[in-house]
Amino acid sequence: MSDDRPGVLDGAIPPQDNVKLFGHEQAEAFLAQSYRSGKGHHAMLIEGPEGIGKATLAFRFANHVLSHPDPASAPETIGDPDPASAVSRQISGGASHNLLHLSRPVDDKTGKVKSAITVDEVRRAGKFFSQTSGTGNWRIVIIDPADDLNRSAANAILKILEEPPKRALFLVLSHAPGRLLPTIRSRCLPLKLAPLPDDALRMALENLGVPAGQGSELLSAAKGSVSEALKLLNYGGGEIIGAYRQVLSADGPAARKAMHRLADALSGKDSDTIFGFFVAHIGDDIIDRARAAARDGSVAAAERLARLHSETTERLNVSQAYNLDRKQTLITILGELKQQLSA
Repeated sequence: MSDDRPGVLDGAIPPQDNVKLFGHEQAEAFLAQSYRSGKGHHAMLIEGPEGIGKATLAFRFANHVLSHPDPASAPETIGDPDPASAVSRQISGGASHNLLHLSRPVDDKTGKVKSAITVDEVRRAGKFFSQTSGTGNWRIVIIDPADDLNRSAANAILKILEEPPKRALFLVLSHAPGRLLPTIRSRCLPLKLAPLPDDALRMALENLGVPAGQGSELLSAAKGSVSEALKLLNYGGGEIIGAYRQVLSADGPAARKAMHRLADALSGKDSDTIFGFFVAHIGDDIIDRARAAARDGSVAAAERLARLHSETTERLNVSQAYNLDRKQTLITILGELKQQLSA
C-alpha cells in the first residue's frame, strides 16, 4: 500500500487519503466540539512525536469543516471521511480551493524533497487567501510540520497568524514545538497528542496491511509511532540498530570494520529515510544514557553526555547544510560516540 508521492514512506497511506485514525479519540472529540460551539481557535498547534497521526487528524478535521461549513449544524463527532465525496476527492487530489497543504517542496533539479519549507511556499498562503477572500467559505492551511519552516518562512507565517483572515483556520503540526518561534506558539492553541498505545499502534499497522501478530519487540522499538514501525519493517531499521550496537561493543579492527559497514549502509543511494532514522536513534540513545546517569547521581557523566548530544547534533546539521561527505561524517561521529559512550 505504498504511494509515489514525495515524502511518503513505503507502506504508508498519505494522510490526505487516510480515512482511519487510531488512538486519538479525545483530540477528535475536542476539535469537533470546539468547532460546533462556534468558538474554536483560529490556529491549532497539533503537537507530538513524528508518525503518531498528527497530519491524519488535521486532514480529517479539515474534511469535517469543509463538509459541514456551518458549525452549528455540524455533527458532534468527526466521522471517517467518505472517499467518494466531492470534498474528499478534492482534498486527496490537492485540488481543493479551500485547503492549502504547506510542506517541504520538491527540488525541480534533483527531484528530492528540500530540507526546509521556504518563504516561497508561505507566499502561496497569501495568494491562497487573496484568491478566496470573497467566497465566504472556510479556508484552511495545514503546515506540515512547522518544524521545517526556515527563519524567513516562520516570520512570514507569523505575520498571517497575527492578523488572520475571517473564516481562516490554521492547523500547525509540530514534532518538537519547543523549537518553534515563541511568537508562533503564543498565537496557537496547543493540542498535544501522545504516542500510540500498543493496541492502537497494532490496529494502525493492520490498517496498512501489516500482518497481525507483530511481536512486542517491534511495538516497543516503534515507541508508539507508525512511521517508526514502518522504518523498522520496510527500511531495515532493526538491522541498523543492531549494526550501531555492534559498533559500540566491538574493539579494534572489528569496530572499525563495523563503522565502515554501517556508514556505507547509511550513505548509499536513496538512503535519506534510514539516515534520518539513524540520526534520531543515536540522539535518543545519548539522551537515554544521560537521563540514566542523572538518575544514578552521576551528574558529571550526565553533563558530558548532554554536551555530546549537542555536539553530535551540530556536526550533523553542519554536514547536511554544507552537503559534506556523509560517510566520512558518520565515521567521525561513530568514532567519537564509541569513545565517549565507553568512557
